[in-house]
Amino acid sequence: MLAAYPYVLLFDKFRRRAEHAVNTVWAKLSTLLFYSVHIEGLDNLPPADQPAVYVSNHQSFLDIYTLFHLHRDFKFISKTTNFLIPIVGWSMFLTGHVMINRVDRRSQLDCLKQCGGLLKQGASVLFFPEGTRSKDGRMHAFKKGAFSVAAKAKVPVVPITLIGTGDLMPNAQEYLLFPGTVKIVIHPAVSAKDADSMSAEAFAAIASSLPPELVAPL
Repeated sequence: MLAAYPYVLLFDKFRRRAEHAVNTVWAKLSTLLFYSVHIEGLDNLPPADQPAVYVSNHQSFLDIYTLFHLHRDFKFISKTTNFLIPIVGWSMFLTGHVMINRVDRRSQLDCLKQCGGLLKQGASVLFFPEGTRSKDGRMHAFKKGAFSVAAKAKVPVVPITLIGTGDLMPNAQEYLLFPGTVKIVIHPAVSAKDADSMSAEAFAAIASSLPPELVAPL
């Protein structure tokens, strides 16, 4: 990744596809022996060169590793402190993922502005619109940021349901990893419109593939 960094800065500053390719191989090799990934709805994925906002429920630390199986060079948002983790955090920096300080309102606004700029430059962005990993295994109400960014940039939102990651590595128990299978369900894209409508449609789509007991009341 260090060897590719000068190249991506010169020729692919925003999408950084070479760095993302390393991330994808890394994620697949890291999880290959522990769990398999089944993908449903691949035909709903936008073309790789079309910027979009990808949104997913958030159950586990494994969610990011799993979503790399989609082969889309998205940029995801992560706490600033995660970028300090040796190797993992450094790779996030080299790939151009977006930092956020969740307790700093200015950082939150800068994060959304940066995501909007990436979309305008042809890069896609991944949000977990619940804001953090679920503590009880259920999907909770979405925050508006991802959909405001999509509405302003006039790009589609691609809702994705992750099923099973929370069972294999529960939240706050990252020292555990059980074998099994994870399912990704890609739903039809939500066309650009007002943020509230996009949020409601994406929530309904993601919830449609989850058991009712795993969707918290709004």
